[in-house]
Amino acid sequence: MSGFGPFGAGDPFGGLPFFADLAKMLAQQGPVSWDAARQLAASIATGGESEPNVDPVDRLQLEQLARVADLHVGSTTGLSTSASGQVKVVPVTRTQWLASSLDVYKPLVESIASSLGPAPGDDAPAVPTVDPDADPEAAVDQWLGGMMQMLAPMMLGMTAGSMLGHLATRSFGQYDLPVPRPGTDEILVVLRNLDEFGQEWSLDRDELRLWVCLHEITHHAVLGVPHVRDALREMLSGFAANFQPDTGVLEERLGNLDPTDVQGLASVQSMFGDPEVVLGAIRSPAQAELLPRLEALVAVVVGYVDWVMDTVGERLMGRYGQITEAMRRRRVEAAAADRFAGQILGLDLTQDLYDRGTTFVEGVVERAGTEGLDRLWAAPANLPTPNEVVAPGLWLARIDLPDDV
Repeated sequence: MSGFGPFGAGDPFGGLPFFADLAKMLAQQGPVSWDAARQLAASIATGGESEPNVDPVDRLQLEQLARVADLHVGSTTGLSTSASGQVKVVPVTRTQWLASSLDVYKPLVESIASSLGPAPGDDAPAVPTVDPDADPEAAVDQWLGGMMQMLAPMMLGMTAGSMLGHLATRSFGQYDLPVPRPGTDEILVVLRNLDEFGQEWSLDRDELRLWVCLHEITHHAVLGVPHVRDALREMLSGFAANFQPDTGVLEERLGNLDPTDVQGLASVQSMFGDPEVVLGAIRSPAQAELLPRLEALVAVVVGYVDWVMDTVGERLMGRYGQITEAMRRRRVEAAAADRFAGQILGLDLTQDLYDRGTTFVEGVVERAGTEGLDRLWAAPANLPTPNEVVAPGLWLARIDLPDDV
């Protein structure tokens, strides 16, 4: 073995020009390869096939159902359901959902990329400091370290693409994960996903669409409360910014690849779509410290949304219970790939989390009625702590204290 081609004086893999071209391409990328993300996401979302446009009849029906849902959500919650005066539910294709969602998730993914970047003065050397003739194994390890650093944008692009592609195939609306979407009162609903689910479970199509309108508009109203939106956004950003690089596991996986084998290099894509590989390598103690507060807020949000929907839905839909049971079973039975996006963003919506939120809301209503529940979103200080989520009586006692105590 002698030399390291694009990484130094020679090349341990026989002077393959492919690696020189790869090095030049990767060096020109930003922290995330968004071209790779878009291509992979679209491939997963559509299976490589074109999608038909939404039928205008479906668009009109959804607008009518949304008006009904908007009226009932507003009167039940007392919250504004829109900033502009009118919320609009828009049926979209998976491709259209992706185009909008890329802009929403991009800041979080780039925060992850920044947290995984090398610290100042910690950059891998462009030229190996190990003599490949004296210590071939150490030289190859150092070469892999440099390659890992250059591959990072592509890896994160694949991770983001896998995450968003799977979300596009599964999401009914834009709040399947409660990530705030600022600057619009349009709510996107993916009718293809919704109708396929309804057919699989033999659910009434119109009532299922109304159910989703209620779900999306209630989320939109809660996340439209400025201090709720800001608190959630701050915690999501903090979670994304506190990943820690731990390339040991990843280097081990890459070390098993044969760089002269095109099939071996292609397997990188599937490897970085595996949540166990990604999350097992980079979860940090700082995230573990933040997670209870994030989960407490999310639990209360989803628990409140479920309470509103139960209150309204049973009045509006004869088969509300059947649809809700199907939806809740869908939560429990979600595959690992479907939960990946939530896990990497700190939004792993387990049944336990939903149960905590439901128990909290029911506990508040039991002790203080709906008037007590109305106080939940009244002020930033009223947002429950993790301990209060499991003990709603503590929350009620705290918010009843005088301001000067």
